[in-house]
Amino acid sequence: MIFQKFFMALLQWDFIQMIIAYDMAYQIPPWNFMLSCLPSNKTADFHWPSGFSKNSSVFSGDDQTADTNFNSHDSHHSEFSSKESFYCCLWSEHDKNPSMCVNSTEKRTFVSPSALSQSLQQKRKGVSWSIECWVRGDLKILVCNLESLFKNSSKTLEFQAHLSYVLSEASQEASPMVSQKGNFQVVQCNCSRSEDCECHVPMSITKLSSTSLIYLEITNGTISLQSPMMSVKPINIVKPDPPLHLLMEITDDGKLKISWSSPLLAPYQLQYELKYSVKSTETMEQQIATVVLDTTLLVDNVLPGSSYTVQVRGKRLDGPGAWSDWSTPSNFTAPEVIYFPPKILTSVGSNVSFYCIYKHENKIIPSKNVFWWLNLAEKISPSHYDVMNAHVSRVTLLNMNATKPRGKYTYDAIYCCQENECHHRYAELYVIDVNINISCETDGYLTKMTCRWPANTVASLVGSMLQLRYFRSSLYCSDFPTTHHASDPKDCHLQKDGFYECTFQPIFLLSGYTMWIQIIHSLGSLESPPTCIVPDSVVKPLPPSRVNAEIMAKTGLLSVSWRKPVLPENKLQFQIRYSVNGHGEQWKMHQVYGSESKSASFQVLDLCAVYIVQVRCKRLDGLGYWSNWSNPAYTVVMDIKAPIRGPEFWGVVNEDPMEKERNITLFWKPLGKNHSLCSVRRYMVNHYTVNNRTWSEDIENDTKVTFPWTDLAHTVTVVAVNSIGPSVMNFNLTFSWQMSTVNSVQSLSAHAVNNSCVVLSWMVIPTEYTLMYFVIEWKNLDEENGIKWIRVSSNVKKYYIHDHFIPIEKYQFSLYPVFLEGIGKPMMTNTFTREDTMKQENDPGLYVIIPIIIFSSVLLLGTLLISHQSLKLLSTFLSSVHEQSHLALFFWSLSLFQKISLWKEHGKVKKRTCFQLLNSPFVTQSLRRTLLVLVTTLPVLISPRVVAMGQSVSRANSL
Repeated sequence: MIFQKFFMALLQWDFIQMIIAYDMAYQIPPWNFMLSCLPSNKTADFHWPSGFSKNSSVFSGDDQTADTNFNSHDSHHSEFSSKESFYCCLWSEHDKNPSMCVNSTEKRTFVSPSALSQSLQQKRKGVSWSIECWVRGDLKILVCNLESLFKNSSKTLEFQAHLSYVLSEASQEASPMVSQKGNFQVVQCNCSRSEDCECHVPMSITKLSSTSLIYLEITNGTISLQSPMMSVKPINIVKPDPPLHLLMEITDDGKLKISWSSPLLAPYQLQYELKYSVKSTETMEQQIATVVLDTTLLVDNVLPGSSYTVQVRGKRLDGPGAWSDWSTPSNFTAPEVIYFPPKILTSVGSNVSFYCIYKHENKIIPSKNVFWWLNLAEKISPSHYDVMNAHVSRVTLLNMNATKPRGKYTYDAIYCCQENECHHRYAELYVIDVNINISCETDGYLTKMTCRWPANTVASLVGSMLQLRYFRSSLYCSDFPTTHHASDPKDCHLQKDGFYECTFQPIFLLSGYTMWIQIIHSLGSLESPPTCIVPDSVVKPLPPSRVNAEIMAKTGLLSVSWRKPVLPENKLQFQIRYSVNGHGEQWKMHQVYGSESKSASFQVLDLCAVYIVQVRCKRLDGLGYWSNWSNPAYTVVMDIKAPIRGPEFWGVVNEDPMEKERNITLFWKPLGKNHSLCSVRRYMVNHYTVNNRTWSEDIENDTKVTFPWTDLAHTVTVVAVNSIGPSVMNFNLTFSWQMSTVNSVQSLSAHAVNNSCVVLSWMVIPTEYTLMYFVIEWKNLDEENGIKWIRVSSNVKKYYIHDHFIPIEKYQFSLYPVFLEGIGKPMMTNTFTREDTMKQENDPGLYVIIPIIIFSSVLLLGTLLISHQSLKLLSTFLSSVHEQSHLALFFWSLSLFQKISLWKEHGKVKKRTCFQLLNSPFVTQSLRRTLLVLVTTLPVLISPRVVAMGQSVSRANSL
């Protein structure tokens, strides 16, 4: 119990000592202060600061030293007692607070006479240190620096310093009387450098506003001096790091802008002191210092070619604090030609102005002698110049057009010149078209709105960023939308198609969304004209569903039906597009305006085609967008009506003299779907004779039928039948013994125009019978079943037949007059007119290749000289030609082969034609072998197919 009471008394004593320490401690200032120590009997000899009271009661110590008078003076040495007092005082000429002094006692230590003599000498003169304490910029270390005021460093080499400290938990706002029990910690100061020591105390950032107690103990092994108690709030003596990123540049208005950044860990706002020097050919060097509260400073009257050297330091703005060190010097030299602004970013249609100060050969050019050029290609009219003062010229460009990129240059260069000389420096002008079209679309479910705009407008502005900003009004849009200061940004993303896209969800259908694009760039920002959009007005409905399409059997109309979407609830209009399946590029449109319509019918050209049909919709009032096209619907081909008419047909009479029989063969082309509507299931041939005997013959799907001709007159009709019924209109053809002898064609001639056209002309003899039409029939006599025919009007006397004709083959042309009573006697010809024959023989086209063959033959001769075997064959050929005078036949043969190579494209050339040529009696065996060699060795002149034929003939002859 007694021990507990003793311990509590001891704690109370520590508490009282702590309160006294806080009250009596010297407050460390944010600048340097003095620690002076001297023996108590030499206080009168010490030079105290002005205003310091030598009778001050602040001296503290034991009873026998407390009454010592500063005026006492001992003129002789006396013996030292075992304990002598020193007075150590903390004071500063810049500090308004009273100085603090304490008594310090010499340690009882055995020393040599010489050491004692040196200590006594120091006691007579006293010792002093200059102390400065600060918290480093990283806010982790408290530094106290002690600098001895002795000029002779040998007196301080043996001194050592220790700093004792205790970190209190008392906050800046708390009373200093609040105690914090703690033990003093001791740090060894670094006194390695002569005449000074540096002490480091670790700090915690969380305790920057707490009050800490500190005292110093200085010893040289003989004498130990202790400073009065000091207190400090670390936040009050922070020494920030020097400012960072010192930068100088010419502003848009021609001033020098000096800017810098605050230290990263500054715990409070700083003020700055800036010093700079200016050198110029126009003025003497100037030294200027100023204090600013911001991190920028503008300097006026910048002249071309002037040089600036700048440094800056920082200090706490409100409250005590230490100045940081000066930043590293930064240098800047103004260019010889100063443009301000040096770069301008503006929009189309704007007016811009540039200013210029021009210096040439250390002399500033008067502004009235300055000229302006655009891209060094176009001189700007002097009417756009303005003289601002003796040195500053201005040019103003009006109603600017968008800048057109020129290679890597995405700006227009503005040059400031004197007479005909321009400096290489220039100003840059960026003119951007900000008329960006923002389009928005509300989905068919009315839950979100997607907005898009193209990004290629500012593609040339490198480093720019686009941002959509919007403001939502409560209801609808104003008549004249404007940008709003309370706008919000919207996240948009660039798509693969080169458009930015963003989505608003949820949306207010009747609210007005005012939007614009902000172009953000280092040169400034631009804004596109604002547009206002109401989501309800830009709805893209869902496409119609359940689309069905069919061709109506009775009307032949294309009928389309659909179901309208549930949303939006507005009245809708519809569009139908249709096309024959497989012809997607040939869409045709049909508009349906009835808001309640669910179907539509309309005519189409081809009733027997498969149609693909799609439907889309849009608001009837025109607002919003068309929906996507619906899923396609396809029609099914069905017979709509009975065939319109039967097929056109022709008949050939085949007579067998041996059997004394005549047969008639009818043939026709399959009936087209436009006439069959839409298919033919079978053909029926109806027969009528003069004996009133009739019968029908089912041909099914054949297009050819043969029957005997036994009666004097036999009339036939070919009928087409589909699922609806037989054709109504049909062609009749009467074969009559009597009419077959009626001759109404006086003459017939055939003229070959070219290998694809033959013209027939004829003359008609009037008869008593009614002429209905003519039938022209032609066939290749070298081919079987090659009959072709065509129906020609009765008033035609000349007709062009377009087909593929081979001149070396024979053709037969027949002209049949067809009367109401039957088919008349035909007129036939199987030769072309003499004029055409001579024309073919004299056709220069047949011989245009002869010079080429001759030239190639010369080349072939040179080649054959190398080959003995080829030379031998050539000699055989030449002798054969000479003996039989068939040189012309040789060239004719080659030209004929060339013709055959052209005719092969029509599929009319057969191998037997080549065999017939080479096996001609006019061609000798030796000539035949030589022709085979030429055919196989001249692939350039003769087509590959003919070469192959020649090789086949060669193999046949070898066999």
